[in-house]
Amino acid sequence: MTFLFDIGKVLLDFHFEPSLATLLPPGTPDAEQRLTVLLEKKDDFEAGRIETADYIPWALERLGSEVSEEAFRHAWQNIFTPNLAMWRVVESLSAAGHRLILFSNTNGIHCPWIFENYDVFRHFPEAVLSFETGAIKPEPEIYRHAIDRHDLVPSETLYIDDLPANIDAGRQHGFRCWQYDLDDHPAFERWLSAELMER
Repeated sequence: MTFLFDIGKVLLDFHFEPSLATLLPPGTPDAEQRLTVLLEKKDDFEAGRIETADYIPWALERLGSEVSEEAFRHAWQNIFTPNLAMWRVVESLSAAGHRLILFSNTNGIHCPWIFENYDVFRHFPEAVLSFETGAIKPEPEIYRHAIDRHDLVPSETLYIDDLPANIDAGRQHGFRCWQYDLDDHPAFERWLSAELMER
């Protein structure tokens, strides 16, 4: 069986604010507002329409921060924590011979860094990454790209993502979907067990 796994809030939890706040002097009065502006071009960045070499200087200028580009990379990358419950599932699915594919909105700062620093990704020899495809979920183009590029049979493909809009798009493309909640991993395990028993 084939599985499409989202990364953020599924394989890895993440929190941008505490890490990015280190880029600003302590006590910056409008720190939260400054960090929010980084989202202005987030979709373009994750869709690969803005290169990393252009995004980082833009972000530092918008932040009004004098830190180095390397410090920005470090802060941007160190937002993740492993979801070990899901890692155990991935290891089990991989050991059972299932096909595992990453299907994620992400960017050139996080990749390939996360692949080099989190062991779970060795179980994913294939990936559909937004910044490489030119589209982001839930845009139809990235779902069609996944299907065509990886010869997927949607009715035989299980798709796990945390965002409702992405799951809705997955269902529209025929995938068997589960909207994952980090706070209710057992519900996912029950769904997965039922799906595997049907096969």
